[in-house]
Amino acid sequence: MSHHLSPPSSPPSVYCTPSPQSKTTTPSPIARFFLSRQKSSIKPSPLITKHVSSTQHSSSEFRPDTRLLFRARRHTNPAVWCSAIICLFFCLLLIFFGITTLIIFLVVRPKTPVLDTGHATLNVVYFDSPGRFNGDFTFVANFSNPNKKLDVKFEHAVMQLFFEDDLIGTQSIRPFSLRRKQTDGVVVRFMSSLVYLPPSHAMELQKQVLSNKVLYNVRGTFKVRASLGAVHFSYWLHGRCEVQMSSPPSGLLMARSCKTKR
Repeated sequence: MSHHLSPPSSPPSVYCTPSPQSKTTTPSPIARFFLSRQKSSIKPSPLITKHVSSTQHSSSEFRPDTRLLFRARRHTNPAVWCSAIICLFFCLLLIFFGITTLIIFLVVRPKTPVLDTGHATLNVVYFDSPGRFNGDFTFVANFSNPNKKLDVKFEHAVMQLFFEDDLIGTQSIRPFSLRRKQTDGVVVRFMSSLVYLPPSHAMELQKQVLSNKVLYNVRGTFKVRASLGAVHFSYWLHGRCEVQMSSPPSGLLMARSCKTKR
């Protein structure tokens, strides 16, 4: 009886040959090593991660509240509208008057009234005691309106008498008006009683009386109102006249120099 002996089977191999399916799904150890290195090299930087997270956080933080969009609109208080209309009206009124005044100045070309004098008398100059002055001086002030289209009114007028810059007399003038191209004279009388003068000025005045040449200074301050129909404007006017008088009691006007400015 014969027995057929099969050849001895080879020992199992330590390395297994993978099937084609496993080759496509399971990488080799060397391939897994390189894949892990590649993934670690393309890992996102911390700055990019932080920026993305902060952007998501800010977008969620500043998300508008949809409840505010559905709130009812409030109506403006009528008092606010009334105040705005009144302010607008006054602004337009100021603009209108400004334009009107500018047109008047450009078309009419207003001129300044002029102060002058043609007559004055020095009646009294004497001293009761050293430095105490008494005097009587009459000054005729001539006011003229050189404007052809404007009437003027002197609403306030005060005239003062000076000697060597020392005030020795004051006189007020009643309001008066001047029509176009009109000239009018106002008599102003300065009465001085026991007016103090410094010794040097008192001696100078006595010398001028003895020399028959007394120098006085008349100054005036006026508030003038110019009118053109219903439009008017006011300004201040200053006049000054330096006069040379002969000695009292019959002192007459010998010379004068007058200036008027606004």
